[in-house]
Amino acid sequence: MLRGGVRLAVQITPNASRTEVIGVLGEALKLKLQAQPIEGKANEALVKYLAKALDVPRSAITITHGLTAKKKLLEIISATLTPDEVEKRLV
Repeated sequence: MLRGGVRLAVQITPNASRTEVIGVLGEALKLKLQAQPIEGKANEALVKYLAKALDVPRSAITITHGLTAKKKLLEIISATLTPDEVEKRLV
C-alpha cells in the first residue's frame, strides 16, 4: 500500500466493444477499454474510467509504469481509499 493511496496493477485490452472490468489475472486487474491504443487515448480512457469507478479526481491517478504497454502500474492518491475498497468497487 502506498502512503495516502493505493498502487494498482492492471492489464488492458484496447479496442473492445465497451469498457469493463473482466476480473483478476494473477496480480493484475484485467480491463477491456473501448478506446484505441493511439496517442494516449487508451490511457486517458483508463484513468477516466477508474476515477469515476473509485470516486476520485482524474488528477489523483497516475500511470507510473507501462505507458505504452498493456500491463500498467497506477498510483491512486486518496486519503480514504484502501486496497479492499478498490477491490469492492472494481471487482
